[in-house]
Amino acid sequence: MQEKLITLAILTYTKAQILKNVLESEGIETYIHNVNQIQPVISSGVRLRIKESDLPRALKITESAVWLAESIVGEKEPDPEARSNKILIPVDFSNYSMKACDFGFQLARKENAEVILLHVYTTPMYVSSLPYGDMFTYPMGKDEDSAQTIIQKVHADLNALSDKIAEKISSGLLPDVKFTCVLREGVPEEEILRYSKNKNPKIIIMGTRGKNQKDIDLIGSVTAEVIDRSRIPVLAIPDQTHLSHFGEVKRIGFLTNFDQRDLIAFDSFFTAWQSYPFSVSLIHLADTQNAWNEIKLAGIQDYFNKQYPGLNISYDVVMNDNLIKGLDRYIKDKEIDVIALTSYKRNIFARLFNPSLARKMIFHSDTPLLVVSG
Repeated sequence: MQEKLITLAILTYTKAQILKNVLESEGIETYIHNVNQIQPVISSGVRLRIKESDLPRALKITESAVWLAESIVGEKEPDPEARSNKILIPVDFSNYSMKACDFGFQLARKENAEVILLHVYTTPMYVSSLPYGDMFTYPMGKDEDSAQTIIQKVHADLNALSDKIAEKISSGLLPDVKFTCVLREGVPEEEILRYSKNKNPKIIIMGTRGKNQKDIDLIGSVTAEVIDRSRIPVLAIPDQTHLSHFGEVKRIGFLTNFDQRDLIAFDSFFTAWQSYPFSVSLIHLADTQNAWNEIKLAGIQDYFNKQYPGLNISYDVVMNDNLIKGLDRYIKDKEIDVIALTSYKRNIFARLFNPSLARKMIFHSDTPLLVVSG
């Protein structure tokens, strides 16, 4: 009887090939599924599968693979003080992408900033229109000019978006701020991260489809990948949010695990957004009762009262054996408008096997999510 195969990880094709080579060098049979047969190198969300009996050994190998960490030792991080006065909005011509534009342009007026609209596509065999959960393609023709036709289509779509934005500005639906459209070829999340690293914008604003997405949309989500890896703050805007701009935010929930990096991230967050008249709920999520959490929260409360005397801030431990459900209930009860949290830079396998709260939240909430690097 053939042994059952299980999914070890969902990766880009390139990373899957690297891990496959590592595991097979240790004698573990490995299979890659869901590969784009035409252009495998740009496959998004391929499954790496192994025999069930090999799982314990495979996990041990992957968890020790520190050489796959996504940052190079000694790599210089972007200097927050040197950030350009630009707001980066990756766009895919969808309704939820337009929601991100609404937020971005309103913020640009407040911050006297310039908006960069970035669209990423892949050629020549198919084009990704920078999807946030699934992958769709422009239809391919049978003639030799089909690749050129697709490129022309991408340019036409971006020009149409530019015209739509200009029309909204003329009609007063959007503030009159400078904006530029940029086109890049490549894998969406990689190009967004590369562009933001080079240009060092104040913030990246991305649209999402919120909690009504199907589970399959978790695979290959561009927004989730950017959140996990960006050293620039990311604001994820679900298309069903009731907010139209950041000035409507009355209460922000900031999640903390009592880590020193949370305090640093909060200081960065408060410095950037202190001109807005919001209050803050400092939240710790717990699935079991722990008196030490209450003690640590009281200590943080004392610290923040001294550090930010003018800030209206409250402190809560949210108890629930299902953290996402507990947070959802808290958001509704306390009328939280935006959830803010720190995304620590982690080894890729730590993210794969222990998905970040930010990655989970992006698919389970219609509340905007502000992720600050720590």
